[in-house]
Amino acid sequence: MKKVTILDLKKMKEEGDKITMLTAYDCPTSRMLDASGIEILLVGDSVGSVMAGYQNTLPVTVEEIIYHCQAVARGRIRALLVADMPFMSYQVSIEEAKKNAGRMLKEGLAEAVKVEGGLNMEEVIKAICDIDIPVMAHIGLTPQSIHRMGGYKVQGKADREREKLLQDALAVERAGAFAVVLEVIPSFLSKEISSQLSIPTIGIGAGPDCDGQVLVINDLLGLSGEFRPKFVKRFATLEPLISEAVKSYITEVKESKFPGAEHSF
Repeated sequence: MKKVTILDLKKMKEEGDKITMLTAYDCPTSRMLDASGIEILLVGDSVGSVMAGYQNTLPVTVEEIIYHCQAVARGRIRALLVADMPFMSYQVSIEEAKKNAGRMLKEGLAEAVKVEGGLNMEEVIKAICDIDIPVMAHIGLTPQSIHRMGGYKVQGKADREREKLLQDALAVERAGAFAVVLEVIPSFLSKEISSQLSIPTIGIGAGPDCDGQVLVINDLLGLSGEFRPKFVKRFATLEPLISEAVKSYITEVKESKFPGAEHSF
């Protein structure tokens, strides 16, 4: 099974081969996704909302990302492992950004980091790339900027916003990013950006013309309760299945049907 590298992703864009990416936060999920053939696993700061129950991604720490990244690293063989840089791990100073990015690789066993921001983070991305740490950029709806944006809203509707996003995309490519996530922007804009960049674009709520797509694994599997953004497709609905299995377990224990002789020593 050939290991996926950032060079493979560049070649996939050149050949029109769509890139697949999913979040993972633990070893068993990592093992299953990797065995299924996914190209990129992202230990996203979405772990705060999905696994820890935070209202948003802002409370997530470097240590939390490193912990989950270590777990995911143990489960995967082939996929490229990318770690999110959490809020305030790269915004304070370039030196701190480099140090924290290094921790993601050295302690978390990641192979690349993801940084939110465009023009405003060009120098930070360049500094991290300059010490040979691959960077995936992230523009459009950037969850760490939720308070400035006034919530989770589509970005790039107005002309000035569209121009800014295009400049953001060009800036992160110029800084050395090997790929860029485009989140919740109009399809025509993601198509334009994808055509202008030589690096792959990974869409989430950005239409079909990106070079790849990413989803949160819990959303894909139907494990997110009533939360269902327009851009999410549930490829399975596991929550009721799990609930029924637990109810069956409770019933059998209370009725002394489990454990039976076949489960006893």
